[in-house]
Amino acid sequence: MTDPLGPGVVGAPTGGWRTATVAGVRRPVPRSVQLRLDVEHRVDHLPGQHYVVRLTAPDGYTAQRSYSIASAPDDPLLELFVERLDDGEVSTHLADVVEPGDVLEIRGPIGGWFVWDGERPALLLAGGSGVVPFVSMLRTARALGRTDQLRIAVSVRTLEQLPYADELLAAGALVATTREPRGIRPAGRLTAADLVPLWEPGQTAFVCGSAAFAGATTRLLESLGVPAADIRVEQFGPTG
Repeated sequence: MTDPLGPGVVGAPTGGWRTATVAGVRRPVPRSVQLRLDVEHRVDHLPGQHYVVRLTAPDGYTAQRSYSIASAPDDPLLELFVERLDDGEVSTHLADVVEPGDVLEIRGPIGGWFVWDGERPALLLAGGSGVVPFVSMLRTARALGRTDQLRIAVSVRTLEQLPYADELLAAGALVATTREPRGIRPAGRLTAADLVPLWEPGQTAFVCGSAAFAGATTRLLESLGVPAADIRVEQFGPTG
C-alpha cells in the first residue's frame, strides 16, 4: 500500500452509486442513529473512508450528506452512525423515519486522505461523534491483531453522549468529559498533559470533530511540536 503521508492513499478504493437495504437500526445514544446496511455489489473500504447518502423526494428534489464508516472492511454489513441535526434534511430522515427493509441510495467508499493503512502507528483524537471513523480503525486493528498501533483520546460533553463508549473504553481510550467529572478527573477538555504520554515520533495524528474542536486540537498538537505533515484533520458540521 502506498505511504498515506503526502497526498494520501493513492488508489484508495472508490465506488459509485449503489442501493443499500437497511438491515438494522439502533439508537444507542440520544439524537443519533446507527444504521446497518446490506449494500448491493459493495466495494470494500479502508478505515477512515466515508459514504454519501442521497434522499430523493417525490417531486425529484434531492439532498445528500456524507457519513463516516464505523464498520471494519471485513464486516459483511456497512455500518454508518448519524448524528441528528435539527435542520438536517438527511439526518432527520435517517434518525426519525428509516426502518429495517427500507432502501437507500449511497455512494462510496470515498476518500484517501483520512485513512489508516493498518501498519503505521496512529494517534486518534476525536470530538463527540468524530469517533466514528476511529471505530472503523479500531475494529480493523483488532482484526489484524494490531491494536497496539493505535492510541485514542476523545472529548465529549457527557459519557452518555459518546457513541461506541463501551468499545472505546475497552480499548483503553482516554475520554475527557467537558460537562461532568469522571472518577478523579474533573470536567474539562483534552489538554497538552493528556496528549504528551500518547504521542510518539512516527505516529500519524488523526483529528476528527467539529470545526472548533479540529482547530483547537490541531493547534494543541503543533504547540507540542508534532510536525504539521503528521497531522490529518477531518471536520464536520451543518452545511449551509
